[in-house]
Amino acid sequence: MKISIHLFKTYLPAIAFFGGFLWDALTIGKQVGFVDLWMLLGYLLAAAAILWWLGHRLANTEPADWAELPPSQRPLKARIPFLLLQFLFGSLFSALFILYFKSANHLLAWLLTLCLAGLLVANEYLDDEYHRFTLTWALLGLCAMLLLNFLVPFIVGSIAWFWFYFSTALGAWSTHILRKKTPQCPGRAWPVWLIAALLAVAYPLDIIPPVPLVKRDIQVGLDFKKGQGEYQITLEKAPWWQFLQRVDDEIHVPEGERLYCVSSVFAPRGLNTRLYHHWLFYDAKQGWVTKSHIGFGLSGGRNHGFRGYTYKSNLEAGAWKVHIETESGRTLAIHDFEVVIGNAEPEQRMTYVF
Repeated sequence: MKISIHLFKTYLPAIAFFGGFLWDALTIGKQVGFVDLWMLLGYLLAAAAILWWLGHRLANTEPADWAELPPSQRPLKARIPFLLLQFLFGSLFSALFILYFKSANHLLAWLLTLCLAGLLVANEYLDDEYHRFTLTWALLGLCAMLLLNFLVPFIVGSIAWFWFYFSTALGAWSTHILRKKTPQCPGRAWPVWLIAALLAVAYPLDIIPPVPLVKRDIQVGLDFKKGQGEYQITLEKAPWWQFLQRVDDEIHVPEGERLYCVSSVFAPRGLNTRLYHHWLFYDAKQGWVTKSHIGFGLSGGRNHGFRGYTYKSNLEAGAWKVHIETESGRTLAIHDFEVVIGNAEPEQRMTYVF
């Protein structure tokens, strides 16, 4: 029985994390509002204020014997700041994980979200480590950079590469200055700049999700129609044994017909940019070959996502995919499908509305 209780306590943080994520996935909408981001900024500023106060207390009033004890063994009044830091960082990691998970739609971008998930779970076990200022500055700097990567495009209405590097540098510099202004400058700031350098390298490698854009939907089909505020295309129903998906990945295209790609992307109000549908065909000798790279404008603010479409004619049978990409070449989503030349049975077809 004691072993069972011990195991339960050991894995409770991980269970709580996955339960919380499932709840957020079911209850949080696809769009992200200013209120959410300002609330997270408040959490970040509160954590910064507690860190400064801890440095002030360390320099002036903390009894010498406390320094020899881990936070969990100190008097309650001494533990409260560390517990608050753990709560604030846990809230920030949880929210950032959800925000970045929404924008991550390919393998490389999921690497960052998995790191955030790991930090969120690890945070539950760090209650005795927050007195190590070097670690705490690193966590604060990471949260500052990732949050500003999301917040700055909201404010300026642009997802240009410059604003990513500006927001990353601003987050690192702000953390560095706060440490300098904290009495006795406890801990070291170099890990913050190391994290900033890693993010700077990860950006052109397409590891950073293209926040604050969020893919709502993407489909390829025939007979595109636009009218009365709706986009409609004809898709093919998935076979009955593929009960987890509604639409088949294989689509029949009659000789000479156009195949349309329609996508829906959420962007914050005031953000204007261009997106691209990058059509690729798999050639047995050359691998994935670009067949077209077609752009269209995007204006933010529509809750159900801004819709755009492109089309391709004279398709070859075989494996295809369409990437939704930003102007800087970052990938927002990838849609894979198989083209079969010919007509589908009428009962296989369905009308899909965006």
